[in-house]
Amino acid sequence: MWRDPIVEEIRQLRQQYAAQLNHDLEAICRDLRERQKRDGRKVVMLPPRPARQVKTVKTDGQSTRRNNN
Repeated sequence: MWRDPIVEEIRQLRQQYAAQLNHDLEAICRDLRERQKRDGRKVVMLPPRPARQVKTVKTDGQSTRRNNN
C-alpha cells in the first residue's frame, strides 16, 4: 500500500503533540483553546443546523430511508 509522506509526517507530529499532554483529551482541548486566544483570530461559532426530516418508505417488505427535500 502506498504511503503519503506528508500524511505520515502529520500523524507523527500529532502523536508527539498528544504525548506532550499525556494523551489527555481535556488537556489537548484546553491547550488548543489557549492557542486560539493567543493567536488573536476571531473564532466564529455557528448555531447547529436543524435536523433533516427523513421519511421511511416500505418497499417489498423492507424499510428504506429517503430524505425529504
